[in-house]
Amino acid sequence: MSELLATPATAKNSEQIVSHRPSPDPKTSMWALIAYYLRFCRLQRKLTGDLLGEIIGCSKSTVSRLETGALKLDETQARALDRAWDTGGIFTFLVWYATLGHDPNWLRQYLDLERRASIIKTWQVDLVPGLLQTPDYARAGLVSGGVKDLEGTLEKRLTRQAILDWEDAPMLWFLLSQTLLELPCGGRPVMKAQLAHILELSHRSNVSVRVVPKSVGHHPGLDGAFMLLTLAEPHMEVAYVEAPGGGRLASATADVASYALRYDQIGHHALPEGLSRDLIKEIMEDM
Repeated sequence: MSELLATPATAKNSEQIVSHRPSPDPKTSMWALIAYYLRFCRLQRKLTGDLLGEIIGCSKSTVSRLETGALKLDETQARALDRAWDTGGIFTFLVWYATLGHDPNWLRQYLDLERRASIIKTWQVDLVPGLLQTPDYARAGLVSGGVKDLEGTLEKRLTRQAILDWEDAPMLWFLLSQTLLELPCGGRPVMKAQLAHILELSHRSNVSVRVVPKSVGHHPGLDGAFMLLTLAEPHMEVAYVEAPGGGRLASATADVASYALRYDQIGHHALPEGLSRDLIKEIMEDM
């Protein structure tokens, strides 16, 4: 039972070395429990963030983000902790269970990563990506989805688009299925304006829009939409996989690598940027 106790003075001093932010409430999700327990175990062993970073192969700032829930412990880091602290594999088990479950805080975590990303790669099958949506298109989608706080949700979605105008705006690469461009969501006038908006944004130096034509037939992207986010500090990649009613963030190296490969495979079937614009114009003319 002594393992579950930490000296208050030691905890306070060590805490200040790493982060002033508290760990998340361990009752909110499995990932929050991992962040909470990681800090608890570090303080119990009277380790600084630098020393813990040496164990799991990262910087003190990354340790801080792991302990506050801004980042997720991955499988390699969990195994390193289990070996160093002889835990019987508890961190590996916790990460395994957390990966299987749905995280109620996935949206907050994703938006934080989106704001910090230097590169965002998106593959979308059936809806225009949120960063490209016009207010009318977004409203039509929210109405059809039965969203209760329509205006509040719409405002939050459109506020995200501010990153398009940042001085250090991220690189935004979009691979879009031709089928989503042909769906008259909100009616033909709304969809036509939406396509015009995509064309306008596609000319920005930090925005790339390429379309996968229907003529391709079967390809690796038919399984569903996903995004890849590259962070400069700390340098890391994260995948976000869409799902009904939520989504899943994947940070394990193997998982991210598999989505990066799939993105490249889908890209092989996409038209170049110029031909993609021509196809979008053709779709507009048919509406």
